[in-house]
Amino acid sequence: MKQLIAALCCLMLAAPPVAMAQPKADDKKATEKKEDKKAAKKEPSEAQKKQQDLMKACNEKAADKKGDDRKKFMSKCLKGEDDGPSAKQKAQQDLMKACNEKAKDKKGDDRKQFMSKCLKGDDKKPTAQQEKMKTCNAEASKKQMKGDERKAFMSKCLKA
Repeated sequence: MKQLIAALCCLMLAAPPVAMAQPKADDKKATEKKEDKKAAKKEPSEAQKKQQDLMKACNEKAADKKGDDRKKFMSKCLKGEDDGPSAKQKAQQDLMKACNEKAKDKKGDDRKQFMSKCLKGDDKKPTAQQEKMKTCNAEASKKQMKGDERKAFMSKCLKA
């Protein structure tokens, strides 16, 4: 009798996990539907792709803006009310125009090299402020100034 009770207990303990491990037919269908939905969500629609591209373009144009100005610009840009090129893009366009004007008489590789240097800004000479900074810095180095003394000297020298 003890053996029969022990066998029944073992059978009762072993049976529920086996029954739980087998999914029902309805569960299989639900799982398949969820997997199909996940697969369908992975690929954005054409409209979503277009919106993503527009968002990227507007973000690039708004790189130099912050706070409320950025919010207003992004809102207009995403609605299609674009203000035109950003300040950085406008500066690049102006530089390109100026370099093209200078390179009218050049052709081929000579033109390519000239345009490359011109667009990089290699042909630019330092401004008066940059020259002044250079001379003041050299003078402070000769006098071996450091710390607050150097700061005070540089400030006085650059104002002169």
